[in-house]
Parts: sequence; C-alpha cells; structure tokens
Amino acid sequence: MSNPETTGHLVSPASGDVTPGTVRSDLALASWELLVVDAVGNVIEFWGFKRKQGRMWALLYLRDAAMTATEIQGSLGLSKGAVSMLSRELERWQVLRRVRRPGDSAWRFAAATDLLRMIHRVLAEREIVFLGRVAADLAAAERAARAAADVAPEVVDRVTRMRRLAEVVEKAVRVLSETSRLDISGLVGVLHATGRRMVTR
Repeated sequence: MSNPETTGHLVSPASGDVTPGTVRSDLALASWELLVVDAVGNVIEFWGFKRKQGRMWALLYLRDAAMTATEIQGSLGLSKGAVSMLSRELERWQVLRRVRRPGDSAWRFAAATDLLRMIHRVLAEREIVFLGRVAADLAAAERAARAAADVAPEVVDRVTRMRRLAEVVEKAVRVLSETSRLDISGLVGVLHATGRRMVTR
C-alpha cells in the first residue's frame, strides 16, 4: 500500500465538526441510503468483489465527505479490523483516498467520484488481464490441436473460432477502458463467420 504520508491530501475542516475518533449521532443511515448502499454492495459482489467494499464506497460517495474509520464503523456496523482491511483494498483500486485535515491526527477516507474512470481502471487492471489469459490458453490449445495427428480439421476450426472470439472481446474491452467506446465490429464478424459455417455444414 502507498505511504499515506506521501499520498494523503489535506482538506479544510468543516464547521460543526466533532472530536476525531467519535461517531456522530447523525451518521446513521436513512432507509433510502441503506437501499443505495446495499444495492451497490450487491452489484460489486456480482462482479466478483466483496459486498462490503461496495457498501463502504457507496457510503462515502453518498455522504460526499471524508469520514474517519470510526465513523464508517458506526454507519455500516463494521469492526475496526474490517474497515482497515477494506480501506486498504479500496485504496489499491484507487476508488477512495486518504485525507487529513490541518491539525487533525486522524486520517479520513473520501470516495473517488469519477465513476467512468473507476470502471476503466477495474477493466484495465482485472478484466483485460483475465481475458488475455483466456486468449493465450486458447491459442496454446489451438497450436496443440493442429500439431496432433488425431484431431479433425473441423475441431481445430472450432478452437480457432473460440480463440478469435476471445481476442476480439479482449480488444473490445481494452478499447472501452481507454476510450469509453465499445467496438464490437470484430465480434460481429466472428459471429457471422461462425453462423455461415453452421449453415453450410
């Protein structure tokens, strides 16, 4: 994890602030806030991340304010250790940052608010790597199938189509992560080619 002394930010103190390390009574989630926090947590879990990561980010995003670990604990009902672990994980994904107010010894956490940039970063750091491994595995399988004497040409052709499809999807996701544009022209070409072969067989 990055050193907070070099990556932290200073923010101006807000009026009416309380002593660092205490939980304000107004930090309890309203019913509609709980719906949002849980919905985001569910989506994040569906994407293969931790539900608590999504809930923590959603809380900070909704409150639009830097919160201490103790305040986050009180709002989400998390333990001190859980908040510490989740904050480190979210910092690594750069979806939250640490801030410190002048004269305040406590670090606070603020949510990154550029949603599109966050999605791009996750695509670039996780999905593209995964898709690249899939394409590489299929390419290795294709080479092995071609070299084997007992594999029929039509079977090799199916492996080739799967490899091409994986490469096209990887390219489309890479373009999306870099430009916010989803290019599916190659995917359409692969699917059309596959359809033509199915019709002629």
